[in-house]
Amino acid sequence: MDIHEDHPDLAELAEKGEIVAYFGYGSLVNRRTLRTKFLGIRRASAHGWQRFWLPRGEDGDMALLSVQPTEDQAIEGVVVYDRVEHLPAVDEREAGYARRIVDLGRLSVERPPIADVPVYIYEAHRGTPDAAETQSAILQSYLDAVMQGFRTLYGEDGLRRFVAGTEGFETAVLQDRDQPRYPRSVTLSDGEAALFDRLVSERGARFITPG
Repeated sequence: MDIHEDHPDLAELAEKGEIVAYFGYGSLVNRRTLRTKFLGIRRASAHGWQRFWLPRGEDGDMALLSVQPTEDQAIEGVVVYDRVEHLPAVDEREAGYARRIVDLGRLSVERPPIADVPVYIYEAHRGTPDAAETQSAILQSYLDAVMQGFRTLYGEDGLRRFVAGTEGFETAVLQDRDQPRYPRSVTLSDGEAALFDRLVSERGARFITPG
């Protein structure tokens, strides 16, 4: 299924109210991480959101990629069209996140296959202030999946926009690439590892080894 190839029954299912959509701005951008049999996917941008790394000391020292409302920012990603019955599975995947509704008037979708379908976005729970101040790390295996997704759909320029527009890259990156802790890890193409590491290093990331 390419970026504009949809399930043949998408329109019919939408008429029956059996379709839901969600905006992916992190690992969901990489279709290799998707586990439901989704019906369609589109490049999209959501206005009024800022992407950032959220330290989560109480969650195994793993920083979460999250979003927060803002007036003057927009983020690129994808809209995934899926069956309503699959939403609980997506909620389970996004454990630690709250599902929010997206204002359709502030959402731009490339060649949308259907209209007037509710679109959700997942915002990470912040936890307690003390937890937010605890040292945590970005899993490199998770970051690889996110960055590969942006490079595939938006090219190297889009990948650079992702890195430049995401706050908090001074968070440590745990080098688990060889023994991935992220359950939906991906295989990188030639040159991707060096490219990804260079871009995040330029944004202030520092690499640490698993202890």
